Amino acid sequence: MCWKTLLLLLLYYDAQATVTPRWNRAPLFPAASRPKRSSSAPLNPVLQTSLEEVDLLYEFLLAELEIGKDLRISIKDEELSSLRKAADFSTVCNHVIPKGVPDIRRLSARLSRYTGVLRKEDFERTVLTLAYAAYRTAGAHGHQKDVWAHSLLGLFQALKHDLMLSLSPKSSH
Repeated sequence: MCWKTLLLLLLYYDAQATVTPRWNRAPLFPAASRPKRSSSAPLNPVLQTSLEEVDLLYEFLLAELEIGKDLRISIKDEELSSLRKAADFSTVCNHVIPKGVPDIRRLSARLSRYTGVLRKEDFERTVLTLAYAAYRTAGAHGHQKDVWAHSLLGLFQALKHDLMLSLSPKSSH
């Protein structure tokens, strides 16, 4: 229950974009800027554009999610999965966020070097990656549990750092 409360707090946080130096604009989630094979549009949906959408995203995370052997994430609740935003959620979860430990560690390393407050979509995707890592940590055993827990900790520290930056008097909103 505690991690659900943390996710709720993180999702209600509205990360305000700040101007970052040109050299620090490498995408944290490069898959978001690559077009889908079946479309020319980039995979760049933002899930939280209103308070209602924040609530809906929280419902998606609280609903029973299924992660298949192919690591595809789906919402089991038929009513929720039929919503338009569920398609964006699926796109972000299945095509944008990293799912392997090496990719998550690379993301954590990039986040640790990131200056300024994260853009809204990067914060949102980092929270979703954190939720995914928490799920994988809970289902792992032995050494794998330690590996996933370390990845989870790196993401948590990056989000904590971003929240502290956004709350500091020097950050521009």
